[in-house]
Amino acid sequence: MRLLLLRLLPLWGLCLLGAVPVTTHAACPPRIASSPQADGECGFRNSPNPQAQPSRSGWEIWTRFIVAKKEGTVPVDPIPVRRLDRAALEALDGSGAHIVRLGHSSHLLKLQGRYWLIDPMFSERASPLSFAGPKRFHPPPLSVAELPPVDGLILSHDHYDHLDSDTIQALHGKVQRYFVPLGVGARLQAMGVPAERIEEFDWWQASRHGGIGITATPAQHFSGRGLTDRNSTLWASWVIDTGAQRIFFSGDTGYFPGFREIGERAGPFDVALMENGAYDAYWPAMHLMPEETVQAFVELRARLLWLVHNSTFDLAFHTWRDPLDRVAALAEARGLPLATPEIGEVVTLGQPRVNRLWWKGLR
Repeated sequence: MRLLLLRLLPLWGLCLLGAVPVTTHAACPPRIASSPQADGECGFRNSPNPQAQPSRSGWEIWTRFIVAKKEGTVPVDPIPVRRLDRAALEALDGSGAHIVRLGHSSHLLKLQGRYWLIDPMFSERASPLSFAGPKRFHPPPLSVAELPPVDGLILSHDHYDHLDSDTIQALHGKVQRYFVPLGVGARLQAMGVPAERIEEFDWWQASRHGGIGITATPAQHFSGRGLTDRNSTLWASWVIDTGAQRIFFSGDTGYFPGFREIGERAGPFDVALMENGAYDAYWPAMHLMPEETVQAFVELRARLLWLVHNSTFDLAFHTWRDPLDRVAALAEARGLPLATPEIGEVVTLGQPRVNRLWWKGLR
């Protein structure tokens, strides 16, 4: 039974791509029922996209994860990690915009001298179980205990590799405010976060906190943390505006026409943190293929392409290096500026840096 769980849980979220019903709610909250993204059953749906390719059935996906052999999806050599500490963070120029990749889609930002987290995930496994599920390839560059006080925490959606219960609970008392898509607030409250610290957003809703502008923007994905709650919460990408810099975070998403709209309405961006990993022909509309990552970046009108959602967990069938190799080759061929920072590397927007393809030569 344990071996079976180990094989199935890497796709805990993706296995729900089949026809799993949404839990019926006795009373749907008005903000969900009235959302333009509402599906009429107290859940959410993606915007119409005639070009979106259909996913395989849940049964086909489950079966493949059980019987198919994976090769090269987990690194043999250690992933390089630059250790960070509180003193190094405090020494960063308070007038700059600094971004630190913590692993997977998790990032620590220092903006106007204050700290922000995006999709923080510090646990060993991206799973509802402590003993099974996708295991980290590398430790975080610093622990939750070493984090400074956090002004704002942004979540893209409720999947386990983005919303981690143990991380949220470890952050209690450290985070001033949480910015989440519609419905995700209830998840946080169940993890002990006070309701008054949570702000929920529908797409294109905006707010400001500590001088930073936050806007939830569209994405093409899905949500759910169990077998009966598919799409009961919204998913989103995000725009972060410091006044001097504009940062885009894609969250998890497939390719859709909304990228061009986001670029036109909210761009241009100094940097776009773009999903690049966990893609597959079995679920083509849920995650960006490498070519789509590049196309979306161009449509967003961003100056720097920053790759996320890879090199930390085994969530698909491609090799762990494939996302990085393919986008790096595409960016070089098209002359696009690329950022592939090491885990724990501090990147200061607007400051010159030499990008290094750190994974080259690793097995």
